Amino acid sequence: MSTESQHVGALGRELIDTHHWLRGELRRIARALEQYPDTEPIGPLRDLRTHCLAFCQALTDHHTSEDRTAFPLLAQRFPDLAPVLAELAADHHLVADILTRMTAALAELSVERLDTVRGEIAGLSAILESHFQWEERRIVAALDTLPSREYTAAELFSRRR
Repeated sequence: MSTESQHVGALGRELIDTHHWLRGELRRIARALEQYPDTEPIGPLRDLRTHCLAFCQALTDHHTSEDRTAFPLLAQRFPDLAPVLAELAADHHLVADILTRMTAALAELSVERLDTVRGEIAGLSAILESHFQWEERRIVAALDTLPSREYTAAELFSRRR
């Protein structure tokens, strides 16, 4: 296999890996929220808040880099994907609205506000799973045609871990 062909096809896998990581982090947060007893002291709650906020930022960074870099590049190279990319970008706005509400709830996180955060996480989980699956079905093949030596996963998908 030539060096060039080894570099083509990696970006679709990178997107899937990034989504896999984000899914895992979201599951960890949801599990931690569900397992958090209402009688725990506030210290562990602060750790949970920090984890939630870090996840919100990582997801925001991922969607922002897709909107600014990956989607325009794909729209230029594959004009027939423009409607799909527009719908994916619209999903990003829905997700951003949830993250805004969740971040506000986390800013004043208390045992009493846990149910609010749990509800936002449940909604976010449902939307993201649908979004990620659809995005992977629709754009991975196009990404796999891009030479990964010219485009990095970090700039296209904001791979923060």
